[in-house]
This record gives sequence, C-alpha cells and structure tokens, in this order.
Amino acid sequence: MRKAIFPGSFDPITLGHFDIVERAVLLFDEIIIAIGTNANKKYMFSLEVRKAFAVEAFKDFKNVRVITYDGLTVDLCKRQQAKYILRGLRNPADFEFEKAIAHTNRKLMEIETVFLLTSSGKSYISSSIVRDVIRNGGDYTLFVPTSVRI
Repeated sequence: MRKAIFPGSFDPITLGHFDIVERAVLLFDEIIIAIGTNANKKYMFSLEVRKAFAVEAFKDFKNVRVITYDGLTVDLCKRQQAKYILRGLRNPADFEFEKAIAHTNRKLMEIETVFLLTSSGKSYISSSIVRDVIRNGGDYTLFVPTSVRI
C-alpha cells in the first residue's frame, strides 16, 4: 500500500494545500493529513479548529484522513507505516527549505519525500498570507476551501 503523510500546521488549510491533496490522491492509496504542533509557532486557530477545517474540506475523499500529532514527522510515519512524505512546493525558496528537511528525514529513516508543484494559479497562496488577510478584514474566502469560515 502506498501511504503518504502530508504534514503541516495548516493554520488554516488553503486552496494550495487542497490542490496538492486533490492531485496526490491519484498517486497514493491513502493520504494522511497530519496536523502538527510546533512550540515555536503562535497559531491563529486551535488544533481542534484546524483539524475540523481539514476534515470538512476532504470529507468526500475516500482515501484521505486527518489526524493530529506531536513530535517528529518520521516517528509519525513509522507509527502509521507510511513510506512517503508528501510536500507541496510553491517557489524555489520552498524547494531549498523542503530539500533540507527531506534529506534529514531520509537520514533518520528510510522514507521518500514526494514533492508536487502547486498549480500556478495557487502558487502565491500561503497560510501566513491568509492569516494576514483575516487579521486585516479582507476576503480570505478567495484563498481557502469552503470549510474555512470564521
């Protein structure tokens, strides 16, 4: 079984994230959206709310499930018996950052990271931009699945 973990903070989940999963469901038998916590980050949405947004966004996808986790992604991969980590790339800076993480993960365990380029019409969307739009009263609904409503 080709099982992939798609880790992230998803604060909130965006159309860019949705795009990656929507295309990756054809590549994997199961995709686990793994919403993690990072002690160095201050989140706009609670872990429970972020999970609810993702569960609702992917409710019609039979081979996608959403979980939360703490700790290293590779440890989660071991627990879930996943052989792949799925990551989206928006730009060259994302690639350089993600490449370093992929090499580190590969050193920690035998795992492959699969990168998908975000569709061009969504490559500018990031959770941090969405949070800024929300904070300033802009129309954030242009950048997120319909499940994200505040």
